[in-house]
Amino acid sequence: MTSVPATVHIVDDDTSFRTSTGRLLRACGYAVETYASAEELLKRLPDGAAPGCILLDINMPGVSGPDLQARLNGAASTLPIVFLTGHADIPTTVQVIKAGAEDLLTKPVAKDTLVQAIERALARLRTLRDKHERLDHLRSLVSRLSPRERQVFERVVRGKMNKEIAREIGATERTIKAHRHNLMESSRPRPWPS
Repeated sequence: MTSVPATVHIVDDDTSFRTSTGRLLRACGYAVETYASAEELLKRLPDGAAPGCILLDINMPGVSGPDLQARLNGAASTLPIVFLTGHADIPTTVQVIKAGAEDLLTKPVAKDTLVQAIERALARLRTLRDKHERLDHLRSLVSRLSPRERQVFERVVRGKMNKEIAREIGATERTIKAHRHNLMESSRPRPWPS
């Protein structure tokens, strides 16, 4: 099965930069979408489910890069952002990094530096998505517990011993052991069907 290439969304008001960087990144195996402004990206908001990142200019007419970052954060976008600027200043750098930017690069940027920043952003996105999938799976398991299993589970995660749990909820230690066993079995990964 072939994997879908990650999409790099280039947001920059400089047409020649968009064109040359898009060409370079396509040659490196990425899919590329370009936007002349932050407003244009907002109108064609990228699908957060597909792998990708945003390559974002800091200084643009209208909505600036940091303003777009704030709007995307407000919309719970998970696409990581790599900022580009012709003139880096410390306050802006601190602002965008604190707001979750993957990196801030100064133009002109070397191909290897750019690709490394994009790969770090994509790796962080994969890690974040894996974490969310595991959490969703665990929440699903917990939601299927009976009321009694939930009582036992809540005490197990607090580090209580079977004897303590039995005394607290008015059950036998043997019953707690059975519930604990069921909890462990239900949380075990299942093999994929053939």
